[in-house]
Formats: sequence, C-alpha cells, structure tokens
Amino acid sequence: MKLQLAISLFLISLFSFAQQAQLKQLDINLKNYNYPYPVHFINLSVQQQKMQMGYMDVKPENYNGKTIMLLHGKNFNGAYWKTTIAALTKQGFRVVVPDQIGFGKSDKPLRFQYSFQQLAENTKRVLDTLGIQKTAVLGHSMGGMLATRFALMYPETVEKLILENPIGLEDWKLKVPYKSVDWWYESEMNQNYDKIKKYQLESYYDGKWKPEYDEWVNLLAGWTLNPDFKRYAWNAALTYDMIFNQPVVYEFQNIKCPTLLIIGTRDKTALGKPLVSESVRKTMGLYENLGKETQQKISGSKLVEIPNIGHMPHIESFDLFIKPLIDFLGNK
Repeated sequence: MKLQLAISLFLISLFSFAQQAQLKQLDINLKNYNYPYPVHFINLSVQQQKMQMGYMDVKPENYNGKTIMLLHGKNFNGAYWKTTIAALTKQGFRVVVPDQIGFGKSDKPLRFQYSFQQLAENTKRVLDTLGIQKTAVLGHSMGGMLATRFALMYPETVEKLILENPIGLEDWKLKVPYKSVDWWYESEMNQNYDKIKKYQLESYYDGKWKPEYDEWVNLLAGWTLNPDFKRYAWNAALTYDMIFNQPVVYEFQNIKCPTLLIIGTRDKTALGKPLVSESVRKTMGLYENLGKETQQKISGSKLVEIPNIGHMPHIESFDLFIKPLIDFLGNK
C-alpha cells in the first residue's frame, strides 16, 4: 500500500513538473489568452482614473426574453463559465459575463479603493450600456458576495438571485487576526505554479485532480511569469482586504427577490484558515451548515445541496449544478 502511494505521488510530481515546464507567460490583461466567446469593453472613469472593463455578451438564436449575468470568483474570470454559458444559451437565455476590475481581461489599476459597492456600480454600467433593465444574477465564491451586494443596491434590476458556494456566509473577522494589505501583497508575490495547484487540489477538489482543472491553475500561474506580476498581486491583495472587511452576512435578511442557493456540501473554504489554531479552523467554512443557515436568513429562498462536491459545483459536477439552475430560472 505504501509502495502504491509512493508511486502515485511520484507520478503526480512528474506530471506537475511537465505541466509547469509548458506553462505560458500571460499578459497581465490576458491579451494572449482566448475566451470562449468574444469579449467587449466599456470605458470607466472612476476614482480619478480611466479603465477598461471586459465582458462577454452571448445572445442565443432562440432568445426567450430573459437575461442572466454570471459573476466570477476571486481566483477566476469569466472564462470559467464556458459550459454554463453554453447550457444557458441553449435554453434561450442571453448571458452577460463581466470580468471585474482587477480580474481577467479587465484593467489592473495601480491604485484603487476596492469595495463591493464600487464593483456593483461598475457592473451596473455594463448592463446600462447594453440596455438591460432586468436580469437574473448568479454569483460564485467571491462573486456570490458581489451578487448579494448588487441585489441589495439594485433590487429593481435583479429578478432572481443564485448563489453558488458563495464565500462570506460567515464573518471571518470574528475569528481571524487582521492582516494588512502589505501582508496580503507579500503572500501573493510568493505564489507559484506548485502552490496554486496545491491550494486548488486541497481546497476545491478534495485531492482528486482531473486534467480539465489544469486550465484554472495555468491562468493564475501564467501571471506569475509576467515581469509585471506585482501589478496583479497588488490588486489581489486589495481584494482580499475587501473580502475580509466587507461582510454581507448581516444583510441576507434584506434580500427580497427569489433566491436559490446551490451548495457543494464538501466545501470548507474560509479566508484566513492558516492564521488560526487547528481547533478554530475546524469551525470555519462548514458549508453543510452554512447553506442551511443562509437559507433561513433569506426569506423564501430555496436550497439545493450537492453532496460530496466542493467549492466548484459548475466545474466539478456540472450536471448536478445546471439542472436546478435551469429549473429555478424557468419557474415564474
């Protein structure tokens, strides 16, 4: 048994080395990375600077008159919604997928005061540019925090809200010691391929890796090879500070639109786990409990739990993710 484990770890190590050797340096705004659908840009003038914000706007031939907007998580961008976009457009939905400032193909400013309110306002400008007055909103991970803030700020715009393993279902400030933006920046500057893959393997997929997961490691790791990686790392540090200091957990009771929670119950994601004791760590990121607690806070909300699936249902278990989503969108 020990020999088999040793051989398995050796093969994984060889495969990881081969993948890293082929790693491609990525432009800081992903100009040399192709998205699954055409990317458009709006010009923003905020906080005394001009920036470009990218988005995909995918219109089906059999348009059913409904729109849904997909909001990405912190370690991702709009590209990871590829299969979700394809499934939703097949059902006739128009799908809008922004890259937030600091992420994906959008600009990475040298200075920016990040807040979920500012990101929500930027996102609303995308909809305004497209002339979209009503939409469903789906947010995953950090995108779930943003989707919640967006629904609270623009209740007249959000027809339905879907939260897929959102972070921010608990207030980490109550357990995790404060760390400065400079600390988060140094942490990001120390990232590399192996550390990124190890985190995703353990945190997202419970130690079970599939080849299709490589793309989401390569995207982050490709930035670390860029001489201007520090620009991305600084934005990443600022968004960590935003997540930590701007909880939405206290406002779920104010959500009025129909809401669906899709929760992979194996998920244990929580910001700052390495900074606390083992006993405290065991109390954090318990999604099998957090999903139920959040459902009770959002009046009339529906909870769909996906057993033995982690932080990434739409990547790890697409069929179990997409069916309840389409069913919820189709209900009046």
